[in-house]
Amino acid sequence: MADPTAAEGAATTPIRKVLIANRGEIAVRIMRTCHELGIETVAVFSDIDALAPHVRMATEAWCVGGAASSDSYLRADRVLEVARRTGADAVHPGYGFLSENAEFAAACEAEGILFIGPPVDAIRAMGDKTAARKLMEKAGVPMAPGTVDAIDDVDEAGAIAEEIGFPVLIKAAAGGGGKGMRIVRRAEDFIGAMEAARREATSAFGDGRVFIEKYIDEPRHIEFQIMADQRGNTVHLFERECSIQRRHQKVVEEAPSAILTPELRAEMGEAAVSAARSCGYVGAGTVEFLVDADRNFFFMEMNTRLQVEHPVTEWITGLDLVAEQIRIASGEPLGYAQSDFTIHGHAVECRVYAEDPRSGFLPDPGPLIRHVAPSGPGVRVDAGVEEGGTIPIQYDPMISKLTTWGPTREVAIRRMRRALDEYEIAGVATTIPFCRFVMDHNAFTSGAFSTHFVEQHFKADSLDRGDDLPDDVLAMAAALYVDRFTGKGGGSGVGQGGSRSGSNGVADGSSGEGGSGTGVAAGVSGTDGRASFSPWRLKRG
Repeated sequence: MADPTAAEGAATTPIRKVLIANRGEIAVRIMRTCHELGIETVAVFSDIDALAPHVRMATEAWCVGGAASSDSYLRADRVLEVARRTGADAVHPGYGFLSENAEFAAACEAEGILFIGPPVDAIRAMGDKTAARKLMEKAGVPMAPGTVDAIDDVDEAGAIAEEIGFPVLIKAAAGGGGKGMRIVRRAEDFIGAMEAARREATSAFGDGRVFIEKYIDEPRHIEFQIMADQRGNTVHLFERECSIQRRHQKVVEEAPSAILTPELRAEMGEAAVSAARSCGYVGAGTVEFLVDADRNFFFMEMNTRLQVEHPVTEWITGLDLVAEQIRIASGEPLGYAQSDFTIHGHAVECRVYAEDPRSGFLPDPGPLIRHVAPSGPGVRVDAGVEEGGTIPIQYDPMISKLTTWGPTREVAIRRMRRALDEYEIAGVATTIPFCRFVMDHNAFTSGAFSTHFVEQHFKADSLDRGDDLPDDVLAMAAALYVDRFTGKGGGSGVGQGGSRSGSNGVADGSSGEGGSGTGVAAGVSGTDGRASFSPWRLKRG
């Protein structure tokens, strides 16, 4: 796919070593692409992450401090010192931590180290929600009615809210993720809500400025992936539906959205490209919109980094977005135009967190006694932890991202159900039961849902299915299982397609020639005719 607008002979900077300023699954994911490209990697880690998968996977690894992120992963000075000492050509920030920190990007630039992300000015412009709204207004990108500038005077803000019409949304100017955000449905609640939003914004971002916009009832959260090179070429890579959320944080995503027509997709994609161009964007970014019940869309924010949910876009486009980021940072042109892309099938992502959906999605850190990921056709698992490791309380409790692909939405959902059922996790509560609930719910399968899915459809007792066994009971069940099916007879077996078993064994699901010994696996029956399945599946979360 040739880019007809790319300048010929433009300078490029080869990247031979990348420092990944992150941890967990995103660090592992970035390293895999780097190694495929023949690029060496440098990991940084806190002292409690010394044995983490991303540390062992890297070409070299350096400790940058203690367990608290403020003493390690957020220490830009220490990260840059490692980059200098290792001779790293570039830094990839992943998402979270320093990824949208303009000062860190500027410091990399001052050191002559490539920052694999957008220009400093773009990070600053999009990081300030009021500045971003001004740019979007100038670029003609649709926005919900509200204030363009931050507002401090409570009485003036209340009058503006009355003019807009309740309900309204009070939002922090300097951040996101639901912090510093309040929905106000009545005028008498406005002053208290604004004061609370400002306190929370100050605590979370060190900046108490807020602005006001019309609150959209029953919205869909739909974002567009954009990619832009240093020559001014920008394309969008279609949309992701991100409406299944808890605490304003995404749990289930899919691509494409079930509600977008080709015409609306083209219109929103054009708006996303305009948003990116308005701030001189370079690299991978995401323009987020809210879509109301009448399919009107409004700019929400722009994330100046790679998104957690980028794998669903990779499924439907065939692109490696990290590889594209690296190419663009080195100065290469896009090499493709908008007309080169079509949507290939459908993809769904479930975020597997160490959280208890029965207790309001409270984090449940602790040892990961069991972790066996699903596999098979159309299944991808991005994990940054492994069996025997620990989900630390100091960081985001993500275990993995589970994504499935199918030629249609229905097939992708069916594969997700199967993959969730195959997943074996013990030691911590997880969001797997909630994700399975979503995949089975008519509101999701029909496509008739909004960001209020959890409040409207989910109740904790929906998941009470008798699988809440304590770990000690689970361990005893595992011991009995091993005693029952291991080392008790050595009948001959038959190869091909999972039919191999011993006289007291159960089929192990593998093909190949039979032999002495017994197989151990889940969901199949032994020669005594009784069904067996893994005791680890008694506790999926």
